Amino acid sequence: MRESQLQMKIDNLAEHVSRSYQIDLRAFVVDQPVFEKVLCTQLKRWIDRSAGDATNGGEAASNLPSCSETAIHLGDADLQKLITDLRTQLDNMGPVNLDAVHEYDELEERYKFLEAQNNDLTNSRRELLDVIAQINSTTRKLFGDTFAQVRINFREMFTELFGGGRADLSLLDENDPLNCGIEIIAKPPGKQLQSISLLSGGERSMVAVALLFAIYMVRPSPFCILDEVDAAMDEGNINRFIRVLERFVEQSQFVIITHNKRTIAKADILYGVTMEERGVSKLVGMKLTAPQQISAELPSNGGEQSPRQGRLALAMR
Repeated sequence: MRESQLQMKIDNLAEHVSRSYQIDLRAFVVDQPVFEKVLCTQLKRWIDRSAGDATNGGEAASNLPSCSETAIHLGDADLQKLITDLRTQLDNMGPVNLDAVHEYDELEERYKFLEAQNNDLTNSRRELLDVIAQINSTTRKLFGDTFAQVRINFREMFTELFGGGRADLSLLDENDPLNCGIEIIAKPPGKQLQSISLLSGGERSMVAVALLFAIYMVRPSPFCILDEVDAAMDEGNINRFIRVLERFVEQSQFVIITHNKRTIAKADILYGVTMEERGVSKLVGMKLTAPQQISAELPSNGGEQSPRQGRLALAMR
């Protein structure tokens, strides 16, 4: 009889849960050990609250023979109170979201996808940083070796072009050679050691040529264009410039835009732009087997162009 009454109460409670929360308890598979554990927990909490003394209640709960036996021997009033308390707890939980399981599955799938993407990006970032560090390390070494050689070549080339003096290259920040600038210090013969910005136009041109050829001595380029690099040079500097230039014509092809007759005289192929009629330009090309033959045809005003003479470009192979 007692068990029948308990079963009726359980059925009524299940019907209340189904009606109030739209949950069909019959669809759940009862896990007996878990159910008894939950039942024990609820009974002990209820006994603790009913006893009014947490310590005594805890001792009373711990002395219970078993949760199922305790539930059977509870009186109607106690069972009704327990049911009321459980029902109150259910009511306090609020309405049940029936789509929670489906939403959880979607969120879990989305989380796993994003987690995989994050792991992939993290690994890719780490690999890229390792590659960048390796490239920077290799670049630092290559740049350091090349800069040291260019520095030596620059000193030698400067002395040869100026007929003396001394010059040097220095990094503005030796701790960051790949991003810092390079300072050029030059001391032409008879002058103090100073920055290139304090030199005259011709001296700056010679320093630039010295640096260019210093780089070419390490890694020559197959092609080079010089635009009026000799415009501000005097006769002595032009002679030294041409002498140095002849050392590199076997390695690189040079195209030089110039008005100076001494530079033109060393060309193998000559291109000129003339204006025989006002407003009409004409391109003239000439292959010179003997460059000295053109000296008689050039103006005698030190290389200055006449009113009908345009810019002269020459290619030296």
